[in-house]
Amino acid sequence: MGKVAAVLKVMPESPDVDLDALEERLSESLPEGAKINGVETEEVAFGLTALLTTVIVPDDAGGTEAVEDAFAGVEDVESVSVEEVGRI
Repeated sequence: MGKVAAVLKVMPESPDVDLDALEERLSESLPEGAKINGVETEEVAFGLTALLTTVIVPDDAGGTEAVEDAFAGVEDVESVSVEEVGRI
């Protein structure tokens, strides 16, 4: 069984969102078998900063859809998009 690494861009609802707290809520929302391997920030515009979250999921888990859905349901998340996907 292989693994898939995906970079998900998580946009907060506003520039006022505490990114450390948001990162913690994202980590807590992960489905079983998935883990966060790293988080970077990216300045977007008007003071808004996105989180670029690298997530590792088992290859048999059906891709990143479960993680995307979990992240989208987290408080203060405006949107989630897949930036990169690759097998490891």
